[in-house]
Amino acid sequence: MAFPSVDKCDASRLGPHSSVAADLDGTLLRSRSAFPYYALVAFDTGGLPRLAFLLLLSPVAAALSSRLLALPAAAVRVLVFAATAGARVADVESAARAVLPRFYAADVHPAAWRVFAACGGRRVVLTATPRVMVEPFVRGVLGADDVAGTELATWRGRATGLVDARRGGVLVGERKAEALREMVGDGEMLDVGLGDGRSDYAFMGICEEAYLVPRTPVDAVPLDKLRKRVIFHDGRLAQRPTPLVALLTLLWFPVGLLLSLIRVAAGALLPMPWLYVAFHTLGVRVIIRGSPPPPPRHRAGVLFACCHRTLLDGIFLSVALGRPVAAVTYSLSRLSELLSPIPTVRLTRDRAADAATIRRVLSSEGGGELAICPEGTTCREPFMLRFSALFAELTDDVVPVAMECRAAMFHGTTARGWKGLDPFYFFMNPSPAYTVTFLDKLPPELTCGGGGRSSHEVANYVQKVIASTLSYQCTGFTRKDKYRELADNDGLVHVSTGDKKRRVAG
Repeated sequence: MAFPSVDKCDASRLGPHSSVAADLDGTLLRSRSAFPYYALVAFDTGGLPRLAFLLLLSPVAAALSSRLLALPAAAVRVLVFAATAGARVADVESAARAVLPRFYAADVHPAAWRVFAACGGRRVVLTATPRVMVEPFVRGVLGADDVAGTELATWRGRATGLVDARRGGVLVGERKAEALREMVGDGEMLDVGLGDGRSDYAFMGICEEAYLVPRTPVDAVPLDKLRKRVIFHDGRLAQRPTPLVALLTLLWFPVGLLLSLIRVAAGALLPMPWLYVAFHTLGVRVIIRGSPPPPPRHRAGVLFACCHRTLLDGIFLSVALGRPVAAVTYSLSRLSELLSPIPTVRLTRDRAADAATIRRVLSSEGGGELAICPEGTTCREPFMLRFSALFAELTDDVVPVAMECRAAMFHGTTARGWKGLDPFYFFMNPSPAYTVTFLDKLPPELTCGGGGRSSHEVANYVQKVIASTLSYQCTGFTRKDKYRELADNDGLVHVSTGDKKRRVAG
């Protein structure tokens, strides 16, 4: 049985009632290899040892899925065992929700997406990959209504590394057709079927019309063309971990860790005026744009309103200025405070108390300087979160600062892990870079005191001018939105204050 290429499908005749069933790897996704996604789960749930174990077994999986042996189900079993054996199911689900969607979204096949998106009726995705890994992506980003995949066998909340034979085993070949029949009912047919090879013929044959996605290289669908843009994501790996990238990551890690310790030590021990040269010598680039303001000579202090990219924003701002500037923090780890080369001002999210603390710093003798990130949390994508308006109420001397960082191998932020390791992961990158762009100080007519503007107007203006400088997009998302999506909480932690405990942002 031969099926035409997906390029032959006229998507314009598909409408709100058209239904579709599509394979994932090699069809909706450009890549036919699921290894990078297993590698992301392995690293997120078990770190380097599990990633190394997966990489060690990957040649076995590749041999089993080759044309010579043609045992795709066995290959999936090897990958599942290496990536999940012994891992908590909750951790696999967390990785699937917070880490995988961003990498899946960057690999969507344009021709398959054109047809899949045109069908407004029932949309079904079939895959040999464990369902728990793909479900958040295909439902949340692609807009699928149903997903059928391989089911993991579990015991006491942990994955055994085996697949659940009672629930169909590995979903390949005829099993995909059986799963589709179970979902739509015997005798019922979906309008369109999409696959990439003979293993998909079984389920494609029970669709009214079916198309094959060619294996020719194509560019991925732009992220903003998907049903939902992935704005928040977590995980430490910055690159899609193909087998080669995974191997290089394993080889680089001990070298990067040593280099990171040296860079952190330099930042903690050397005087601030020396850090620009020291970082440059150690491979950390600091790019300064705009005109850094001179130290204040009057009692009214200067507040630097920065966008928030990592915990190191205040440090690189100080490096760019050549002098230490105190930075506002929310429940910063004690390790980060200990190693910080700049003063930190710990806030509590009690509005009145925080306002008093900030005023005290700004009115310190000689004119205080303070760096604040009104977003309240970091965002990795080119978006600006909503700015808190508190800073605009406290001073008219506001200098917007656009911060931008580049990390090629590891992300220096986390929503679910230990934040104390964030600086170390950032400095583990071979050549990390920070760009600090100083913008013009707010004119009096655009402030609360001099221009009579509301604090929200000032905060929105600062957000827009920084976003325009970086070519980012402004949003109304907040810290709570990020943590609810990535960590399924409000981003609050308990801290002790004397004999009482309060909840503050983590």
